[in-house]
Amino acid sequence: MTDSIIPEIKASEDEMIAIRHYLHANPELSLEEFKTSDLVAKQLESWGYKVTRGIGTTGVVGSLKKGNSNKSIGLRADMDALPIFEETNLPWASTVAGKMHACGHDGHTTILLAAAKYIASESCEFNGTVHLIFQPAEEAIGGADLMIKEGLFDRFPCDRVFALHNMPGLPTGKLGFYSGNFMASADTVKITIKGYGGHGAYPQRTVDPIVTGAALITALQTIVSRNVTPGETAIVTVGTFQSGIASNVIPDTAVMELTVRAMKPEIRDLLIKRIEELADFTAKSFGASCEVEVYDSYPVLINDDEQTAFARELAVEFFGKDAVLDKVLPSTGSEDFAFMLQERPGSYFLLGNGEKGYKGGCMVHNPGYDFNDDIISTGASFFSRLVQTYCR
Repeated sequence: MTDSIIPEIKASEDEMIAIRHYLHANPELSLEEFKTSDLVAKQLESWGYKVTRGIGTTGVVGSLKKGNSNKSIGLRADMDALPIFEETNLPWASTVAGKMHACGHDGHTTILLAAAKYIASESCEFNGTVHLIFQPAEEAIGGADLMIKEGLFDRFPCDRVFALHNMPGLPTGKLGFYSGNFMASADTVKITIKGYGGHGAYPQRTVDPIVTGAALITALQTIVSRNVTPGETAIVTVGTFQSGIASNVIPDTAVMELTVRAMKPEIRDLLIKRIEELADFTAKSFGASCEVEVYDSYPVLINDDEQTAFARELAVEFFGKDAVLDKVLPSTGSEDFAFMLQERPGSYFLLGNGEKGYKGGCMVHNPGYDFNDDIISTGASFFSRLVQTYCR
C-alpha cells in the first residue's frame, strides 16, 4: 500500500508530523481553537487558497479552483480536543493540564493539511473547486451545525462531502466503508424532578424527589426492552443522578442526565417520546412534577449509498483490495458530520490507527491514546484522489 502514497505527500511527511505534534502539544477545547485555526489558515494562505475564517466561531474554510468546471467537492476535518489529563509521557504530550487530543483530531487536521498542500501544487491536476472545511467543536456543541447555520454550503457549494476518522483496533492504514445508517444519533436528556423537601424523620410531610427519581430510573430501563422492536439498536443510559446534601434532609429536587442513542431517526423519536411520558407520569404518581430538556443532539449519520460506493471503489483501485476492510459494523458512537450529510450527499469512512497492543491501538477518549503518524500520508493521499477523481 505504501507504493500508492502520492510521492509529493510522502516527501512532506516530516513537515506534517511536526505540525501534528505541535497541535497535540497545544490542544484547544470546543470553540476555543483559536491558535489551531490560525495555524491552519496561515498554512492554507501560504499555499494559495482563498481562506475564510470565523465560521462557527473558529471554523476555517480553504477554497481552491482549477480549470473551468462547475464541479465542487468538500473535505472536512475536526480540530477540537477533549477535557482529559494526558498520561502518554510522549515528547509531544499535551502542555495544557486537563486538555488532550484524545480522539485524534490533531491527526485529522494534519491529514487535511497534507492533502491541501498537494492539491494546491502543480503536480495535482483537477478541474473544479475544492473546499477544505476545518471544523470546530465536534466533541461538544455540534460545530458542523454551527457552520451550516452560518451559511457553510450557501457560501461554499459542495456537490458532495467526505470525512474520515482514525480508528484504533483496525489495522494501520486500512480503510473501512459502510453504506447507510453508520453512526447513532445522540441526545443528552436532562430530567429535573421537583418535589417538596423536609426533615428525613418525617417523610410523610414531603414529596421525595430521590424516591421518585429512583423509580423513574427503573422505569426508563423498560423503554428499550418493551417499546423498541427487538433487533433495533437503542440505548438509554442514566449517566448522572444528583440530589441532596445531608442524610437527614429530604431535598426539593433531583436531577438526572441521560445519553440516548439510536440508529434510526424514528427510533430516536420513540425513545425521546417515551422518556418524556415516563418522566411526567412517574413524577405525578409520586406527587411531584418534572421538567425534561433535550440538548446536545446529533442526528443519525447516514452515508449516501452512491458516494460510499464511489469512495470504496476508488480505495480499492488506488490502494488495492487488501487495503479495504471487508466488513465494517455500525457504531453507537456519534459524529456531527451527520449534520453535513443531511445537507449534502457524501460519506464518512474509517482509517485504521493500529491494532490493540501495537502503535496506535489505544482506544480514543483514553488518557493513553495517541494518533498514529504512520497514517497521515495514507489519509492525505486518499483525500487527494477523491478530489482528482471526482473533478476530472
